[in-house]
Amino acid sequence: MNNPGYTEVFEQFRKDHNLSDFDFGRVVSEHKERYIVKTNEGEFEAEISGALRFSANRREDYPAVGDWVAITIYDSDNGIIHKVYPRYSLIKRQAVGRFGEIQIIAANIDYALLVQAADRDFNINRLERYLTICNESRVRPIIILTKTDLITDEDVSEIKEAICKRIQDIPVIALSNESHAGIPDLIRIIEPGKTYCMLGSSGVGKSSLINTLSGKSVMRTDAISDHTHKGRHVTSHRELSVLENGGIFIDNPGMREVGIADTGGGLEQTFDTIVRLGKACRFKDCTHTQEHGCAVLLAVEKGELDPASYENYLKMEREKAHFETTIVEKRNKDKQFGKLLKNYKKDLDIF
Repeated sequence: MNNPGYTEVFEQFRKDHNLSDFDFGRVVSEHKERYIVKTNEGEFEAEISGALRFSANRREDYPAVGDWVAITIYDSDNGIIHKVYPRYSLIKRQAVGRFGEIQIIAANIDYALLVQAADRDFNINRLERYLTICNESRVRPIIILTKTDLITDEDVSEIKEAICKRIQDIPVIALSNESHAGIPDLIRIIEPGKTYCMLGSSGVGKSSLINTLSGKSVMRTDAISDHTHKGRHVTSHRELSVLENGGIFIDNPGMREVGIADTGGGLEQTFDTIVRLGKACRFKDCTHTQEHGCAVLLAVEKGELDPASYENYLKMEREKAHFETTIVEKRNKDKQFGKLLKNYKKDLDIF
C-alpha cells in the first residue's frame, strides 16, 4: 500500500462490507465539511454523500482528519465520501462555547505529542488535561518541551524534574527547532506507519517541529507576538503530513481551551494516585473535599500528594460531572422531541 498507516484490519473491513468497488483513502485535512482525501491516486477534495449525511446522528459520525474512508473519485480533483472506516482511537475535547458537544481533534492516532514551549508556555496543569484526553482516547502520550534554546540547561532540568514529580512513566523530550538539540531523541522513537498527533497552544512550535522533522517547509509558521506573548493561529485546521521514514504527523490549531469530555475513565487514569488513595477513604462516595476520614485530604496534609495536582483533579472532576450531566439532559430532550414528532405524525395520519 502507498498509504502509510493502512493496515490489514482496514483492508479486511473493506472486503467484509463490499467496499472493493470504491477507492479508499485517508482524510488529511478538513475545511467546513469539505475534506482533502489522500489516496493511492493522489489527493482529492471531497464531500460526504447524501446517504452518509442522512445516517449521521452526531458529530462523531462525520469524517475527521485521520479517518480512512471509502470514496468515489469522479474527476481529476474531486470525490464523494461514502463511508467512514471504524476507528481504533479518537481524540476529542469539549467543543468551545457549546457545552455538552464534542469536537473531534483527530482519528486513528497512535501517539500524541503534548507540546509546550519551555520559555513561557509551560504549565503542568494543562499537561494533565492533555494527558486525560489521551488516556480517555487510549492514545500513548509523549511530552515535548520546545524552545529550550531560549532558557538555560539548568532551567530545562528543573522543568523536567517538575513534570516527572507529578506525571510518572511518560517520556519527556526537550528540544529546540533552532539548534536541533533533542531532535535526534525524538526521531529515534518515531515508528514508521504510526500516526502522531500534535496537541498544544498556539506558538509553541508544533508546525516548526513538523518542518524540522521532515526537512522541508510542509507547514506554515509564524512568530510569537512580542506584545501579547501569545502565538498567532497559523494552523487554522487539522492537517496530516507523512515523513520520509513513514511516520505520520497531524498538526492541529492551537488550543486555548482544553475542555474535558471524558466518559471513558481518562481522568481516573491520569490521577491514578488519587484514585488509589481514595480506596482507603472512610466513605465509599467520598468527594475528597471535606469528609472526615478522607485518605486523599490526609495525603495532601502530609505532603504526600501535590496540592496543585489535587486542585487540578477536583476542577476537572467537576467539569467531567457537568459534561456528563449535560449529555444526559440533551439525550432526554432529543428523546422527548422524537416522541412529540411521532405523535404529531400520528395526528396527521388521523386527519
